[in-house]
Amino acid sequence: MKEVYRETKTRMGKTLQVLKSDLASIRAGRANPHLLDRIMVDYYGTPTPINQIGNISSPEPRLLVISPWEPKMISAIEKEIMKSDIGITPNNDGKVIRLVFPELTEERRKELVKVVSKYGEESKIAIRSIRRDANDTLKKMKKASEITEDEQRLGETEIQTITDDHIKQVDIIVKEKEKEILEF
Repeated sequence: MKEVYRETKTRMGKTLQVLKSDLASIRAGRANPHLLDRIMVDYYGTPTPINQIGNISSPEPRLLVISPWEPKMISAIEKEIMKSDIGITPNNDGKVIRLVFPELTEERRKELVKVVSKYGEESKIAIRSIRRDANDTLKKMKKASEITEDEQRLGETEIQTITDDHIKQVDIIVKEKEKEILEF
């Protein structure tokens, strides 16, 4: 049964990591280098993340500066940023690319909060699905006489405790991101 608990915690932990990763890519009014994590640039025939072909810095709260190690990569990076969904037009001076982030409007902030809530709900659904899988495993173990009915009930209670803990963590992560978005 401990193996079932361990697997459940691992899978739920991965769900939390995915949520954090998804939320890091949401622009909250300030420049965050993680916004560029999902953008891949063709680097000698290989899709490569921007942070692996240059330095990304944030010298000001609303500015990201990308310094490619190879200046000839500037146009490829610029092209991929334009194709992405971050909604920022890159500026370059031949050596670096600058991304200037405009102030978010109140309406846009509210839209982003809804998106964050949606990600939170999707994570909760995934966690509940993991709980269902764990409980099914316990039922199969009971059916195969590997555990008793009391052990199954105890196991389901433990699985529910693990689930509740992870759902609380989702709520905390979502609340923090909403607070960050609504800050002026």
